[in-house]
Amino acid sequence: MLNSDWRPTASRQAIIARADLQHQIRAFFRERQVLEVETPVLCRAGVTDVHLVNAVTRLQGQGLAKKTNYYFQTSPEYPMKRLLAAGVGDCFQLCKVVRDEELSARHNFEFTMLEWYRLGFDDQQLMTELEELMIELLGTSAANRLSYQQAFLSALNIDPLVATAAEVANAIRAKGIDCEVVADDLDGLLNLAMSLIVEPQLDPNIPTFVYHFPASQAVLARTNEQDDRVAHRFELFYQGLELANGFWELADAFEQRQRFERDNRQRAELGLPQIDIDERLLSALESGFPDCAGVAVGVDRLLMIKLGMKHIDEVLTFPSLRA
Repeated sequence: MLNSDWRPTASRQAIIARADLQHQIRAFFRERQVLEVETPVLCRAGVTDVHLVNAVTRLQGQGLAKKTNYYFQTSPEYPMKRLLAAGVGDCFQLCKVVRDEELSARHNFEFTMLEWYRLGFDDQQLMTELEELMIELLGTSAANRLSYQQAFLSALNIDPLVATAAEVANAIRAKGIDCEVVADDLDGLLNLAMSLIVEPQLDPNIPTFVYHFPASQAVLARTNEQDDRVAHRFELFYQGLELANGFWELADAFEQRQRFERDNRQRAELGLPQIDIDERLLSALESGFPDCAGVAVGVDRLLMIKLGMKHIDEVLTFPSLRA
């Protein structure tokens, strides 16, 4: 019998809509004189973040003395920061990234990311520009903004900046959710509560920025000057989807190395593989990194919202199970 899984899962209408969306994105940044750049999808270093799973390949072509691990990039952040340190200036990128995580209605191993950096911006200014992009692409209303602390107080009546792991676990269990897998991990519990309890209580019809995440959840962001429990990290939610993750970027190479090393210690405790630290990134920071803010946006999810689709496969030509 003829196998039909060679066919794309996206309709021709969705394929055309993707092309139009990417054209709009490029026009948005061209108008603002933000340069489009391109960086490698394979690099010698991955990300140490315990909540991200690197996909790895081993290469031994001419020029390599032995088989060498190369990491598929989970985001173009590290090489783009090297460009920033080299003086490229405001820049953006539309690219494929890979994460060896789940396959679901909103996740695919390989997906399209929009990432950009603005010199002289802080996280609040970058939120404003992302809000302008959302209005341009999706015709949304102005966005709401609330702190991570406010979001948890509203949804769970607990303060995530002072609560213990036991208190957060009890609040989650009170909602009928099993949390035993992460019961001793405060950040794991907070992440679980965020995705299953806090996010669903945000108004799906209004873009909402949640900012000032706990510093322990923002390894690449500056710590807040007034409250060192939180960092200059934000996320954007709309129509039940997390769309963006942004930072006022950490520029201190020594502090960044310490955070990467802390991640790898936590990986060891959890039985996860150690990840090679990106020494080229750290050297770039040491050379003099500009004051800037950056954000990554899921393009496939933007397209899902634009077309009213409920499954990511509907906007991908060949999702991972058909690739």
